[in-house]
Amino acid sequence: MIKTFLIAVMMLSTSLVFAKLPPPSDEAKAKAAETAAKTAHTGKVDGYLLCKSQDKVAANAQRNKKAGKAIATPQCADPGAFVYTPAAVAPSAPATGATPAAPAPAKKS
Repeated sequence: MIKTFLIAVMMLSTSLVFAKLPPPSDEAKAKAAETAAKTAHTGKVDGYLLCKSQDKVAANAQRNKKAGKAIATPQCADPGAFVYTPAAVAPSAPATGATPAAPAPAKKS
C-alpha cells in the first residue's frame, strides 16, 4: 500500500518537472543580452591581462637568456571599459494574432 502511494506521488511530482515555462519578457531578454555582453567583455579583459603577463614573462626570459634571438610577440589589445548599447527592438507581430492572407492563385481557363 505504501509503495503504491509513493509511486503515485513520484509520478505526479515528475509531471510538474516537465511543465512548460512561459516565454521570457522583453525586460528579461534585455537583461540576459546585457549579461552576455558583460561576460564577453570580461573574457576579453582576462585575455588582455593574460597577454600582458605573458609579455612580462617572455621579457624576463629574454633578459636572463645568454644567447639567442628575441622572438617577436603580437601586440596586446586593450579592450577598454565596458560599454553596453542595447540592440534595437524588432517590431512585434500584430496583437490581434491575425496573419495577412496570401493572394489566391489565379485559375487558368
